[in-house]
Amino acid sequence: MDRGGSYFSTTIPLSTVKATTPGAHEPDVPDVKPTPLKRVVSGAALKELLAGGPSSQAKTPTKEDTEFRAYAHSEIARDAATIKNSVVMHLTATFLRTPDSMDSGHAYLASAFSVRDRLLQRWNLTNEYHDKIGAKRVYYMSLEFLVGRTFDNALLALQLRDEYAGVLGDVGFCLEDIIDEERDAALGNGGLGRLAACYVDSLACMNYPGWGYGLRYRYGMFQQQIINGYQVEAPDCWLDSPNPWEFPRPDVTYPVKFYGHLERDAAVPNRFKWVSDVVYDAMAFDMPVPGYGTANVGNVRLWSCKTNGLFDLNKFNAGDYQGATGGQVAAQMLTNVLYPNDNTNGGKELRLRQEYLFCSATLQDIVARFKRTGRPLADLPDMAAIQLNDTHPTLGIPELMRILIDDEGLEWDAAWGITTRTFAFTNHTVLPEAMEKWPVPMMDRILPRHMGIIYDINMFFLQRVEKQFPGDRELLRNVSVIEESNPQQVRMAFLACVGSHRVNGVAAIHSDIIKQTIFHDFVRVLGEDKFTNKTNGVAPRRWMNECNPEMSALITEVVGDRSWVTDLTKVRALEGRAGDSEFCRRWWAAKQSNKRRLAEYILATTGIRVSPDALFDVQAKRIHEYKRQLMNILGVIYRYHRLKQMSAAERAQELPRVVVFAGKAAAGYWVAKQAIKLINAVAEVVNSDAEIGDVLKVVFIPDYSVTAAEHIVPASDISQHISTAGTEASGTSNMKFVLNGGIILGTVDGANIEIGEEIGDEQIFFFGCLAHEVADFRHYLRFHEPKPDAALQAAFDMIQRNTFGDAHTFQPLIDSILRGGDVYLLSVDFPSYIEAHKAVEAAYRQHDDWVTKSILSVARMAKFSSDRAIQEYAEEIWNIEPVPVGGHAV
Repeated sequence: MDRGGSYFSTTIPLSTVKATTPGAHEPDVPDVKPTPLKRVVSGAALKELLAGGPSSQAKTPTKEDTEFRAYAHSEIARDAATIKNSVVMHLTATFLRTPDSMDSGHAYLASAFSVRDRLLQRWNLTNEYHDKIGAKRVYYMSLEFLVGRTFDNALLALQLRDEYAGVLGDVGFCLEDIIDEERDAALGNGGLGRLAACYVDSLACMNYPGWGYGLRYRYGMFQQQIINGYQVEAPDCWLDSPNPWEFPRPDVTYPVKFYGHLERDAAVPNRFKWVSDVVYDAMAFDMPVPGYGTANVGNVRLWSCKTNGLFDLNKFNAGDYQGATGGQVAAQMLTNVLYPNDNTNGGKELRLRQEYLFCSATLQDIVARFKRTGRPLADLPDMAAIQLNDTHPTLGIPELMRILIDDEGLEWDAAWGITTRTFAFTNHTVLPEAMEKWPVPMMDRILPRHMGIIYDINMFFLQRVEKQFPGDRELLRNVSVIEESNPQQVRMAFLACVGSHRVNGVAAIHSDIIKQTIFHDFVRVLGEDKFTNKTNGVAPRRWMNECNPEMSALITEVVGDRSWVTDLTKVRALEGRAGDSEFCRRWWAAKQSNKRRLAEYILATTGIRVSPDALFDVQAKRIHEYKRQLMNILGVIYRYHRLKQMSAAERAQELPRVVVFAGKAAAGYWVAKQAIKLINAVAEVVNSDAEIGDVLKVVFIPDYSVTAAEHIVPASDISQHISTAGTEASGTSNMKFVLNGGIILGTVDGANIEIGEEIGDEQIFFFGCLAHEVADFRHYLRFHEPKPDAALQAAFDMIQRNTFGDAHTFQPLIDSILRGGDVYLLSVDFPSYIEAHKAVEAAYRQHDDWVTKSILSVARMAKFSSDRAIQEYAEEIWNIEPVPVGGHAV
């Protein structure tokens, strides 16, 4: 259980301040519509509290108030001597090294622990302060958090990068080399995790009281290795070295049950006792999230299973050594790997248990923190907003119901009212096949109490629908949380929709599509106001200021200070310099510097030498059929075909191009893994062709990560975002590339549309069919064989002539287009795709105009800051306001 009200001990005593307990009020009937939530304390009252002035919350400053204000305005000294002493202290006391025996690895660890001390002081202050004033918090539940490296980000947030660089330089170390000693936290895979990381960054930077919740994966999803052109998965052992950025919390543990049976409470309807012998303890690990330019430090709390109580000594002494450790192994399995391969029933069950461990521990923690305020449970929505990042955390809805009914003794209607006012849901897909479902028999066996609660939620909801639309059985079937298939399935997106007060998409087109398709019937039943749009955004701290320092320096020069890092609207000032030839020259020099840096990274990771003077053409994202890496490589093959038909003189006139791929395919996704094989097979042939030379290079960068992206994103000339129209919810990599001066070649899909609206059609290269045309094309291709144009047929012919190895290896990819219905419309879009590339090349040859496009694109991208997105969530869904710790930014 959670035995602490504070997070870590501080240097001053702070008493727990409990809010006045109002009269209990519990709703009589379920309410699934948004409900205004009252604020706990006004912004003016917060400032007065810190300043010592009058306030309804604190009219007379107490001794603790005075001590708190003193602590809030104190900080570890920032001078070189203090920093050096701190680093040396950790080197000798924490790692038992002397300065003479220090290598770069220990220099990183000592420096990181020194920075951590500073974060810890602010972190304690933040959490104590939010507790003290009774701030409402938001809890962002996500199965992924791709936070990347923390050391450099923390230095920039604390504005101590130059100071630490100087101290390390004095003892013979380069800060950039020390930064490279840190491994990426393996806590995610794709855009979902990168979005969650950006959002917790913005929560911290904008002074919103908020935490992220996730799982602590021992081996991440996997480390991607490329062997003989194929993706091979290996464990990502990122925790083998000490991790300065996590704090084990053995005092914060919660029991999580699986399997077992139910015993009805004879005295209270709808209340059950869940009896099970399979109980694991979920233990918290906290990761601080530094806020840039503020004393506020956020937090991501990750759960792992404790195993020290699961060793069976009796079995061990009897010689059953495997049996003795069976409980430990089963517990560890739950958080070993992100997204276990679910091609088997065992894999599916592991995923379900993994998601429930995450949800149960999180909800128990949130309720425990709320109960320390002394307020009645009816006030939970006034103190906590829970955002579900996709469907993975949806079990949190029946888990909160279980806690409120079985543990806390509430009646069903009261519990349901609290639950629906607390949760909100972000949908991230439009693909029906990607909608998460769980077989009812499996859930009933693993989570018997939750299956019962889901049945009741569905029953009460369908009764409401029947009353609202009498006799419409088709509607009942369409909105039922339980899908009547064989076996029955629990539709998690539907459960999230029913159990949340708001549902949002992540781009304007995506939000419109889900209202017209997967949630069409829910719009009829629940009303259109429940559904809203919150276009994604990315954090300019990491995705501009940290990963692109040369461009950032130019922006700072134009703006006049670094305030743009937390107010991206100020980059609009760049427009006034787009016609300045000297500024354009320096802008291009920054881009070329980034391209040289990426060329060095490519050489180090792949052994392939590329020219930074070529056009850098990048597609870096999760490998999936709908993202159409296959179309990209088929385009490369056609380009190679054209080059081979030319004379040497003609090839010399071609624009040199480096085509860069990066991304992971899910371990069980055979088609995506075959696409990776084809990319590498083409690269091997093209890169070794002496006739082609530097005119065309093809690179697959293995083990794509945040750190890899920090090399790739600033260096792109064009980036490809070419999903079939209507299939990409939003995307965030498109935003990152444009914020770093790259130009998009893309379909009219996801956030590409809004990016084009903001930066202007002249700064983006669109191609392909439109979302409303997709259904007609798919219908036609179901009954008619596709007719590839000459370019696509030329690419097929090269593959089938064994140009890139045994054609049989790649024939299934061709068949997916010619004989599989071409679901993702490669044959439809390929002609316009090739034409778009021609337009890109023509524009790139007009150098001055290209640089102007780059500058104008960055200048007009303020909308795509995650700060804007978080502010919209805070004001329109969560009903929370900024709470600056200490009353001011630091």
